[in-house]
Amino acid sequence: MHTPRMRRGLASWGLAVVRGRSMRPTLRDGDRLLVRHGAAPRAGDLVVVRLPDGVVAVKRATERRDGGWWVERDNPAEGVDSWLVGAIPEPDVVAVVRARLWPLVRRGRGGASGHR
Repeated sequence: MHTPRMRRGLASWGLAVVRGRSMRPTLRDGDRLLVRHGAAPRAGDLVVVRLPDGVVAVKRATERRDGGWWVERDNPAEGVDSWLVGAIPEPDVVAVVRARLWPLVRRGRGGASGHR
């Protein structure tokens, strides 16, 4: 028998696929991420956020502000972050990235072996 708490616990994990180049070199287009919904982010965590235009994206949470989380991209030449749209309200921080699942090992230039 499943209790509501158990269902919530199971539903709190998910997968995300990186699209675009805004988080290079940390993440690359096509990387698969294990994410935790409902987890409280800490400064420095990678988070999945809903941007004001409705796009869901991975960004780096840098600090908690009165208006929500200030998030930034690792690649300043690509994408959108709080420097362009302001702080992301707490309800729009969808999940916290816990691990990169694929690729397991990054080969070649400009890659990181993990998400931090």
